[in-house]
Amino acid sequence: MVNLSTVYSNVTQGLILDNTTEIIRVTVLILIVLSFTVFYHWLAMILHVYLTSPNLQEMARYVLFIHMLVNDTLYLLISFFMFVSSVYLLYMPVPVCYALSTFTTSSFRITPYNLAIMSVERYIAICYPLRHGETCNVRWCNYMIVLMWALGLVPIAVDFIAMNFSVSRDFYSLYMICNWLSFSKNEVQSTIRSLVLILSFSMVGLIIGYTYIKVMMVALKISSSKSSAFKAGKTVLLHAFQLFLCITSFSSTFTDMYLRKNYAFVPSVNFFFFMCLPRFISPLIYGIRDNVFRKYTQNIFTPICLKGP
Repeated sequence: MVNLSTVYSNVTQGLILDNTTEIIRVTVLILIVLSFTVFYHWLAMILHVYLTSPNLQEMARYVLFIHMLVNDTLYLLISFFMFVSSVYLLYMPVPVCYALSTFTTSSFRITPYNLAIMSVERYIAICYPLRHGETCNVRWCNYMIVLMWALGLVPIAVDFIAMNFSVSRDFYSLYMICNWLSFSKNEVQSTIRSLVLILSFSMVGLIIGYTYIKVMMVALKISSSKSSAFKAGKTVLLHAFQLFLCITSFSSTFTDMYLRKNYAFVPSVNFFFFMCLPRFISPLIYGIRDNVFRKYTQNIFTPICLKGP
């Protein structure tokens, strides 16, 4: 009788935990969908302003900002699809999963690179204003975008070569639950990934720190809180904050490692707070701070009766 009671208690407790986990997962999914709705509404407004303003399309800061915004949008879409497929155990062909994982991994690295280039553009605008027009043009932006994607894809190519030494010939004909960690087959790959992430974020951090110091030195010489140099310094500081938000995503690795065994809903919470939320917040903050986007937003949300004839 005691044994049956114990078994019944364990089963009941397991069902409660399963129900709690599923409730939390569904809640997180609803939060993500609501956040996506707000994010894509804001994205549509920004793109509308950008595409209907030829002068903005010729300015480096806006070209780079739109590139970052589109990159983050694609990253969120594909990451969300991979997240749902992994949570609900959806199997897909290995080549398809690898292609999706390759894009999300590269896209994840592109955002910090984009922030660094945007900081460099502000640095040139303030410290070398006479050279800004001829240096930071659309062609320069295109070169920088190509460089960013090259830096994001080259490590993937090296990782792919290293992985193929440890997989069988029929590996690419299999089906799997899509997760980038599933393609980590040897220590060489782990070393490459760690080095790339450390070097990438260290390099970006140094660039943003250097440009911020240089811009603020110019701002202090001008001694005006309303000067363009002070505004540029605040912009670079915002880029540092955005970089910090990107770095917080690494904490999900540790929480997954230590808490997932006891709390099955941890991956869902991590995905929302560490993967999605930083990319939802960053473009919103940057867009609201910009005078052009802010004026357009105010015109949309100002009641017609208050606009006057």
